[in-house]
Amino acid sequence: MNLVKGRFIGVGVGPGDPELLTVKAWRLIQSADVISYLVNDKGESQAKNIASDAIYSATTAQSGIPIYMPMSTDRNKANEAYDQGATAIAEQLEQGLDVIFLCEGDPLFFGSFSYLLERLQDRFTCEVVPGITSVNAAAATLVHPLTMLKEMFCVVSGRHTDEQILAALKQNDSLVIMKAGQARPRLLKLLAESGRTEDAQYLEYIGRDNQRIVNDISELEAEAGPYFSLFVITRSERVSR
Repeated sequence: MNLVKGRFIGVGVGPGDPELLTVKAWRLIQSADVISYLVNDKGESQAKNIASDAIYSATTAQSGIPIYMPMSTDRNKANEAYDQGATAIAEQLEQGLDVIFLCEGDPLFFGSFSYLLERLQDRFTCEVVPGITSVNAAAATLVHPLTMLKEMFCVVSGRHTDEQILAALKQNDSLVIMKAGQARPRLLKLLAESGRTEDAQYLEYIGRDNQRIVNDISELEAEAGPYFSLFVITRSERVSR
């Protein structure tokens, strides 16, 4: 019986461009015993696709633990998926095998890894390899500073209430609104209501083949968009000195 338990390692694979994997992430993925990742109802995994080159260059045979995550706002279904995933991962860790969990962006920034971490960290050694977030990738894609000097910056979600989003728009110089897809029509109204339409830019699928950028959001369709989308809002007039 193996008394040495494996490590559970959350590895950030970045927002979409495979070349944005860190050297450490690549090394760990390539040498992993077991790789875990979320999949949709078609068995597809964005995180696995991003890391595919590292996986295919693996130096040893690897097994996988796909975790089916229903695209639903029902947290009960999500929690059931995380419970099942944590159980499957724990079985491998108990055998002394390291399990790498691939997480889009950064594992601890709106990352699915966090929910598995809650379920496993009391029993196993857990580690994290940070990844480039969609926030940083968006700024780089736009070649546009997120914050300068004394500007205030925050990150909010399209799932927040109108009151919360309006307060953030009014109180902060710069902000990023993540998970904008389903909330896009509502967010466009809130941007107009707060007088910040001209300050905003919109991005979808950052770093991927189907990347889309809308610099003038008055031209953006007031309809639901994809999950992987966000708004970047900065002051149109900035003090740079």
